[in-house]
Amino acid sequence: MTQLLTSLQNLLDRSRSNLDFLAPLALRLYLAPVFWIAGTNKLNGFEDIVQWFGNSEWGLGLPFPWLMAFLATASEVVGAVMLLFGFGVRWISIPLMATMAVAILSVHLEHGWQAVADKMSPFPPADITEAGERLEAARSILQEHGNYEWLTASGNFVISNNGAEWAATYLIMLLALFALGAGRLVSVDYWIRKRWMG
Repeated sequence: MTQLLTSLQNLLDRSRSNLDFLAPLALRLYLAPVFWIAGTNKLNGFEDIVQWFGNSEWGLGLPFPWLMAFLATASEVVGAVMLLFGFGVRWISIPLMATMAVAILSVHLEHGWQAVADKMSPFPPADITEAGERLEAARSILQEHGNYEWLTASGNFVISNNGAEWAATYLIMLLALFALGAGRLVSVDYWIRKRWMG
């Protein structure tokens, strides 16, 4: 029995060493469009983002709003491209993690954990009953005044809770990339290291 377990473990170890590039590649390919969309949306509405970053009454109330908006936008747009090609992945993970930390602490954490309100969650938002009422009201309006079947053909309507769930998930994925690097074979980092850094 011990020999069988050892053989299976050795087989698993060999397959891991041959396929170890897949995990960082998958993380990079998942995160690249996330940050591209977030960054280009900020870029397209940059003046509004600056105002939102700086206004303490209806925005984030951050100091130096133009600089903060520029850094967040640049990190996301440039970071998306760097993640896609696997170039400077450990380096770009640092400002992207900082951006996610700021997003979690200044935007999402006050809404709890969930990104989408769901009463079945182990961490439902405090206003889950009210979220359910809003969802039912929206469904009723759409069923009465809209083409509900067409609107829901690709999925159900949800109420956004705007919690920390997605930003925290991206932060954890970036932390993994910071530790793992871009991965072998399918990254510029790998070929730079192989060619010029031995």
